[in-house]
Amino acid sequence: MCSLTCTNIQILEEHVDLHLEENSFLEGGNMRDLELAQQLQTEEDKQQKSEEEKQEREEFKKLQRQYGLDNSGGYKQQFLKNMEREVDRGRMQPFDYHKRKADMMESLAFGIDDGKTKTSGIVEALCKYYQNENKDVRRVWLSAGVDHFHSSLGDRGWGCGYRNFQMLLSSLLQNSLYNDCLRDIAAIPSIPKIQSMIEDAWREGFDPHGASHFNNRLHGSKAWIGACEIYSLLTSLRIKCQIIDFHKPTGTTGHSRTIVGIEEKKNKTLCLLLFDPGCPSQEMQKLLEKNSDGTSLRLLRKYMGSLKEKQYQIVAVDGVLTLEEKAACCHASQVLTSEKIP
Repeated sequence: MCSLTCTNIQILEEHVDLHLEENSFLEGGNMRDLELAQQLQTEEDKQQKSEEEKQEREEFKKLQRQYGLDNSGGYKQQFLKNMEREVDRGRMQPFDYHKRKADMMESLAFGIDDGKTKTSGIVEALCKYYQNENKDVRRVWLSAGVDHFHSSLGDRGWGCGYRNFQMLLSSLLQNSLYNDCLRDIAAIPSIPKIQSMIEDAWREGFDPHGASHFNNRLHGSKAWIGACEIYSLLTSLRIKCQIIDFHKPTGTTGHSRTIVGIEEKKNKTLCLLLFDPGCPSQEMQKLLEKNSDGTSLRLLRKYMGSLKEKQYQIVAVDGVLTLEEKAACCHASQVLTSEKIP
């Protein structure tokens, strides 16, 4: 409140006008300050949102690269790129490059694996070994014959799921029970062919949720596959199987193997015998040597105490499906479930 006393009406009016102008200026200043603060906050919110969206895009691209969904090419492109690198480093001659390229192109054209990473006869060799040498083994359970396949220049880093399917298929092809189911498969398919076979299973209606994860496309990518994709493929071939989830320490995240046997030691501890796609054939062939002392079994043995992960999935094959059972499995795979142990 102003304490000035005026006797002149003109002076009083001028003084009042000054007060009104001052109040108007202060009010305008407050409004401008408020508008500026709101503008700054809006710009800060936009910048933060932009940074969050950028981070989300980078994380998504990172996941795409990690799981082979970044459109960087598939088996063929990686095979050629790695061979070119070998030539540049002097570890491969140009003649070998062109020969292996021609062999690879022929293999892909026919959809058949070239067999260059395959080792046969290991299970049979193990059977003979256990018959003669069982110093610390009380009992052993071995699968039927299985060929070992390891990753090559074309699928190194992402192909373990496909290689394990090749191992499983190599055993089923030797079993007459599955002759009818596999009558259209004369030889082990190549990885790109397996990708196409899984896509065919998706088109039949198997596991639509899983298919959408890959945008319904595997061929030409370096996408990892797991138990659900193998289940869909096997079931589409009328092979009865199930996914089993182990929720106690039973496996290793991010890498798959094929179980070919179980050892029970004399102290009653158990040990899995595994074919690992990451183990090269040069190492696996040591298991075929006569008069082996068993040291090469370290390549296969996986003791229960060394399995640290909280969850692992197993695809177990158990016979043949009728056409009606296959249709029922396809319908049930709209929401794919597994048997949980325990």
